[in-house]
Amino acid sequence: MSESSLAELLRSRGLRLTAQRQLVLQAVLELGHATPEQVHTAVREVAAGVNITTIYRTLELLERLGLVTHTHLSHGSPTYHAAGEHQHVHLVCRECGAIDEIDPELLRPLADQLAAQRGFQVDIGHVALFGVCGHCEDGERK
Repeated sequence: MSESSLAELLRSRGLRLTAQRQLVLQAVLELGHATPEQVHTAVREVAAGVNITTIYRTLELLERLGLVTHTHLSHGSPTYHAAGEHQHVHLVCRECGAIDEIDPELLRPLADQLAAQRGFQVDIGHVALFGVCGHCEDGERK
């Protein structure tokens, strides 16, 4: 998202574009999948005075604006990524921590079955599957 379109979106909601908001969004876009702590580290490289509370508040605002979304890939902090990306299922390696993505259509049969049998609608964009990646399984990263 360009700086001008971000500014327009914020203004349309009665908000203003601040350097911190711009830096947080830029960090999420550049990092791909990032925890608030990782965003904080990236932002502090440019603006040392930005604290972690500002990062959390800004991520919440950006999510309400539909610019970023989050998922829980571990027991720790949520992981944020750009909302404009296609929905995807996260594959998280328990050994090395690598995060990969797969097409959510692979889970469509399961989601359809849960909807038909239980009336449960799966939010596929928030699904994370944990296991061991091929590199670790082959012993390459151990």
